[in-house]
Amino acid sequence: MRTIKPPLGGVSVEQFMRRHWQRRPLLIRAALPGVSAPLSPEALFELASRDDVESRLVSQRARRWQLARGPFDPDDLPARNRRAWSLLVQGVEAHSDAAHALLSQFRFLPDARLDDLMISFATDGGGVGPHLDSYDVFLLQVQGRRRWRIGAPRPPELVPDAPLRLLANFEPDEEWVLEPGDMLYLPPQWAHEGTAIGECMTCSIGFRAPSRHELLSGFLADCADAIEGPDPRYTDRGLAPTRHPGALPEPMAQTLAGWLDDWRPGRARIDDYLGRFLTEPKPNVWFEAPARCPALPDWWQRAACAPTAAAGWLIAGGACSSTANRPRCPPEEAPCCAALPTPACSTPARCAIPDPSPHWPPNCTGGFKAAGYGMPMRGELP
Repeated sequence: MRTIKPPLGGVSVEQFMRRHWQRRPLLIRAALPGVSAPLSPEALFELASRDDVESRLVSQRARRWQLARGPFDPDDLPARNRRAWSLLVQGVEAHSDAAHALLSQFRFLPDARLDDLMISFATDGGGVGPHLDSYDVFLLQVQGRRRWRIGAPRPPELVPDAPLRLLANFEPDEEWVLEPGDMLYLPPQWAHEGTAIGECMTCSIGFRAPSRHELLSGFLADCADAIEGPDPRYTDRGLAPTRHPGALPEPMAQTLAGWLDDWRPGRARIDDYLGRFLTEPKPNVWFEAPARCPALPDWWQRAACAPTAAAGWLIAGGACSSTANRPRCPPEEAPCCAALPTPACSTPARCAIPDPSPHWPPNCTGGFKAAGYGMPMRGELP
């Protein structure tokens, strides 16, 4: 079975998660020695010209910040010899195998937390100003050099009337210059400012961090489409004449408030929504159905409880009885079967199938891989 070494330098995954994840920054020199940019600047400019790709152009002139949103015709971008501009392109892993492979190196964290890989191209002096993020981020230098200054969390004060959420009270505590292969991890709310030293490219690996309000607003809207349970209609037989027609009758208020207070979504409904919420692609990503949907091998269907692919996860519902039960696969599928991860089933109704694509041995040609199934995070169905 192939394993991917996390790009954490001499720090083990366990040490990183215990000491740094969501706690304190970590500078990792030579995290990925010999790394190169997943895309050339020219390929990145071409990607930013597409209307299905999210891109932004940030520039600074006479100390005034400017922000424009793509798509951008490559000929309309500033000249590369002009100072202090940056092009940021989101979701590059959906369009580049190299970017997808780079993002996969961070799967020591759950797929439910991984968001996307953004590439930033900047000319000398380019950056997006001092700011903070509400999520964790790895900043990997892949071309040229960039100076990073960071500051500990403090109540933010924003620059008024700026097109970006720039910090007016940025007070850096530490400063480094990152070379290609170096990486900086920052927990949420750590202020930071990156400035290009000459032309450079930086990959930002960002993470999903839904807020409580985001989750609840989406869930309640989803439940409104198909409310479960009985549907009685309010009645008030025996209602006495009122002298105050504008007042809300107390029996009516109590009955309706009781309906609201008694409503509880079932666990199956919650699980279904969480699976869709945490795997939903971005608005500019869509999937085109193949002309022919390849069938899963029978042995994998039995082992995985008929999985379906959904934005990087393989999720299965229905009757999944045990994490230990794996049927014998035919001899021609042996290399593939031996490499597959074991389905994780916490209850019969909740069965998460790990994505098998990172585990394929080089000689695996049959079964799941031959059918075209892999990690569907590149904007395409199997």
